[in-house]
Amino acid sequence: MLEGKVVIITGGTRGIGLETVKVFKENKAEVILFGSRKETVEEAISKLKEENMEVKGYYPNLDNPEEINKVIGEIIKEYGKIDVLINNAGISANKKIEDTTSEEFAKIMNLNVNAIFNMTKAVVPYMKQNNEGVILNTSSMVSIYGQPSGVGYPASKFAVNGLTKSLSRELAPFHIRVNAVAPGITKTDMVAALPKEMIEPLIKTIPLGRIGEPRDIANAFLFLASDLASYITGEILSVDGAARC
Repeated sequence: MLEGKVVIITGGTRGIGLETVKVFKENKAEVILFGSRKETVEEAISKLKEENMEVKGYYPNLDNPEEINKVIGEIIKEYGKIDVLINNAGISANKKIEDTTSEEFAKIMNLNVNAIFNMTKAVVPYMKQNNEGVILNTSSMVSIYGQPSGVGYPASKFAVNGLTKSLSRELAPFHIRVNAVAPGITKTDMVAALPKEMIEPLIKTIPLGRIGEPRDIANAFLFLASDLASYITGEILSVDGAARC
């Protein structure tokens, strides 16, 4: 479905990001993963190599436009284009507002919102040159319903939705589609580590009767990145088993 496409995936070293790397490689894309540190990037590349998947990796500071532009320039020099950008890097929060510092709130906004802006701004000129492209953002079910504590996380994901919808309109004349995927409760490392007595009540809130798998989310990204979604832009696709916070 993606043969010949050059794809960048941020937050690609674990969880949903790493699974998306695998799914895109299975569909013949050239994938470049971004991670937060050299060690995690090298570890992810090593794991993928064991599965006969060759990818390149970088670890720029996503809050630093100069670092991002340098890496994007290297990618363009090697591949000549960027077809798909998946802004998946992010962090969550669960502290009540009185326990959350301004620095902690700013950190969430920097990675979950500013990084998307920085990455998107860096790749858009190259997508415009080719008169096509796909930008996909990771949102969350809490961007629709909020959550009881950790206000910075849903606030950042509401912002992701706003970026997605606004950029879809701005970039549509250049045939650049912009969408987001809003995962529900998904079996990442953090969720898998929760005790059974915490997991079972969560499952009961999901009409489909199970927690999402990273591949469920990766498949949604695959669909939106592919030509099957060629007339879809500005959408926030919920992948949550009809769960409600």
